[in-house]
Amino acid sequence: MKLLRTPMLLAAALLAGCGAEVAGTAATAASLSATSARQAQAQQAQVQGTLDGALQAGAARAASAAD
Repeated sequence: MKLLRTPMLLAAALLAGCGAEVAGTAATAASLSATSARQAQAQQAQVQGTLDGALQAGAARAASAAD
């Protein structure tokens, strides 16, 4: 019975190590996803600002042409 216990403990230790690796990979993926989301939000805000400026410039030109 003692001969069977050692391989079982070794297998359990190896599987526990795999679980830690999977958890670490998941945490890294979540961090990258959060960073990507923040960058996308910043880019969206920049594009929205550019569009707002273009709309205001167009409105100013239209008002100037109407005078």
